[in-house]
Amino acid sequence: QVQLVESGGGLVQAGGSLRLSCAASRRTFSSYGMGWFRQAPGKEREFVAAISGSGDTTYYADSMKGRFTISRDNAKNTVYLQMNSLRLEDTAVYYCATRSSTWGSSSPSRYDYWGQGTQVTVSS
Repeated sequence: QVQLVESGGGLVQAGGSLRLSCAASRRTFSSYGMGWFRQAPGKEREFVAAISGSGDTTYYADSMKGRFTISRDNAKNTVYLQMNSLRLEDTAVYYCATRSSTWGSSSPSRYDYWGQGTQVTVSS
């Protein structure tokens, strides 16, 4: 069974930064794409960013481009999400996910395993 554990969430002022981490128990971690999603109260789960198994290819939602950076350290079985210039509307629970493909995807349905989520709250 694959386990994903997110960390790094918290309360930050608008304009600030946070780095989220997601540690995976998955064997041959580098073979699998990873993604970050978020869900705000009363809203659907939203794609944030994804990365291929090698880390060579990344994907971003348009509203995150230039502010968020996804990366991974395959030696540590960990994927990261660096979030800069945070806005009030970035407040949400952030989830990482992994899929049985080397490629990332923007579609939540293409992911097989999910973490429990970490809360990010941006204040004014």
